[in-house]
Amino acid sequence: MPLNTVRKTKIVATVGPASWDPDTLVEMIEAGVDVFRLNFSHSDEARHQRTVDDIRAASVKAGREIAILGDLPGPKLRVGNFPEGVVELVSGSEVKLIAGEGDGSATHIPVPWLEMTDILDVGATIFLADGTIRLIVTGKAEGTLTATVEVGGPLSSHKGMNLPGVDSGLAAVSEVDLGWVDFAVRNDLDLLAVSFVRKPEDIEPVMKKLDELDSDLPVIAKIEKPEAADAIEEIINAANGGIMVARGDLGIEVPLYQVPVMQKRLIRAAGHASKPTITATQMLASMVTSKRPTRAEVTDVATAIFDGTDAVMLSEETAVGDHPVEAIKVMDQIARATEPDLPYWDWLLNRTSQSEMDVSESVTQSAVVAAYRLNLKSIVVPTATGRTAVVVAAHRPQVPVLAVTHTLKAVRRLRLVFESNPFSTTRSTKFATCSTPVPTSPSPKGPPSPAT
Repeated sequence: MPLNTVRKTKIVATVGPASWDPDTLVEMIEAGVDVFRLNFSHSDEARHQRTVDDIRAASVKAGREIAILGDLPGPKLRVGNFPEGVVELVSGSEVKLIAGEGDGSATHIPVPWLEMTDILDVGATIFLADGTIRLIVTGKAEGTLTATVEVGGPLSSHKGMNLPGVDSGLAAVSEVDLGWVDFAVRNDLDLLAVSFVRKPEDIEPVMKKLDELDSDLPVIAKIEKPEAADAIEEIINAANGGIMVARGDLGIEVPLYQVPVMQKRLIRAAGHASKPTITATQMLASMVTSKRPTRAEVTDVATAIFDGTDAVMLSEETAVGDHPVEAIKVMDQIARATEPDLPYWDWLLNRTSQSEMDVSESVTQSAVVAAYRLNLKSIVVPTATGRTAVVVAAHRPQVPVLAVTHTLKAVRRLRLVFESNPFSTTRSTKFATCSTPVPTSPSPKGPPSPAT
């Protein structure tokens, strides 16, 4: 079966040591990246500044505007530094977790969390490195926990620590986070993700900081805690940029078997509110080392697209993996192979809220219906901020949404949105995304048939 000519689902790729090189960034754009993610939990401001500059230069060289997503660290606990970069924790061995800064080893792990021994007791479970390593606390003293390695593995510097069911007492947004907000605004980043949101109020410090900086930067709430899933409607209302289903930490905080159903529910809730969704973490994890993904990973990516996600995200695959460009190409192929069979007609009628539909929702839905009935090849949406195009795309038309705007920031922000093809009336036409042929729309009679 031939692949779709135009991909609708957007691809987010994390930039790191494997992809910092300017030539690699150009290759990644040419392979299909729509949004580059900067993980502020790793590297310093100078490194991220160089990355921003290199991405913008690569965008010009590739002839395609790309969005940049800044991801705030949030209240995530992390291990400290290992001089050799990575250590191997052996199953059955004993390790010491030392509260404070400093260099560590395979037997002594620094944890920059001074309250660690006050909050954790003997018998507590500690997950490290996205849950791949499991420790059980067997003893504690002043500033030190002793633990047995139940499940071992490689542990690199600054990897995350998860404590299911334990309140660390850390603030939702720290001064460090607010400093990165300032960095994002100063460098004209296009999207901002807030980590470990538990309730709508957790987003407020970031919104307040943006107001102080006179910025309308869209905020994306990362859903990584069960409390956030329980309050998803309120969080979606507070997050003007949408949500990210961050399955790595979510899969540690809740039983793994609950994650697929939770993913579907979160994406459905965002669609109901006409807000974009990013589905993230370990989508093509085997491609960190392999040139070819597993069949299960391919199915996982396709499932997220069938669920209605706007974007799929690569993390370690492109940040530290051996094959960053190949991972993007695989993601592109999966999306284009999946999209012809998506339930467009059902989404048009049922995806967004019908009971709370305002004027813009009603008008945009009518436009999508008209595109089917009149057998149109595209929907042209003049927009200043990009919001109208977001609402049109929320109804999941099967034809391209051509978002025409006079602002470059709207072009970049719309890179995250399913089906949107933004271009600026004030920039060179080489930055338009609709240079490929536009597929013919389905027959106007009855439910739309799969695209060809």
